[in-house]
Amino acid sequence: MSGHLTADHFNLWYSTDRGGTHALRDISLDIPPKQLLALIGPSGCGKSSFLRSLNRMNERTPGVKHTGSILLDGADIYAPGTDLPFLRKRVGMVFQKPTPFPMSIYDNIAYGPRLQGVRSRQELDGIVEASLRAAALWGEVSSRLKKPASGLSGGQQQRLCIARALAVGPEVLLMDEPTSALDPLSTGKIEELMGELKTRYTVVAVTHNMGQARRISDRTAFFLDGELIECGKTKELFCMPGDRRTEYYITGQHREK
Repeated sequence: MSGHLTADHFNLWYSTDRGGTHALRDISLDIPPKQLLALIGPSGCGKSSFLRSLNRMNERTPGVKHTGSILLDGADIYAPGTDLPFLRKRVGMVFQKPTPFPMSIYDNIAYGPRLQGVRSRQELDGIVEASLRAAALWGEVSSRLKKPASGLSGGQQQRLCIARALAVGPEVLLMDEPTSALDPLSTGKIEELMGELKTRYTVVAVTHNMGQARRISDRTAFFLDGELIECGKTKELFCMPGDRRTEYYITGQHREK
């Protein structure tokens, strides 16, 4: 298992009634395995579009077009014949708002493995426990696995969604503002969890919280108007940004149009 991602001159367009929107412009970016890359930038700058391009989630929107390539361990994920369910198993995603399925805690975690053909109750039990432990949730829910997931708090629901993504054995975990809807205590737990996950997975996370980016990420990429302005080690980028536009943004001087 590696999870090494590379974008090579990647462009993305959305079709609209008024024409096309060039959402990503010639993005080239290397994302090494077992690190956490934070994507920062103002709203509408392309960071979520780029995140969703890493497992082809953008294709759920009609009229999307692209050029260039994105490689996962050297293979182009946009190549003809790519198995999308298998790709999204390898590159899992956690969304901004927790989205537990309307079923029990146990069945939320077992859902993906069952789709993959796992039928043994003993094996499913092991996957559920291991996934919940990996998401730092087992101790809070082990006695109520058959209870509806909707009964969990917002922070617990988000950790449940992380556990659900981990249950299918991904190599990469994409996180789109995973704490923006959570209270400070729950945010702290998720950030701590993200710090643990990056030792085992490639993690790419969109965040608008500059403090969070500094706390949790190894590297940070700054997007603006669909372009990648710069990417580097987080401490260096925040202390000595190479582009004045980056400096303006991280110090709060940037003004959105």
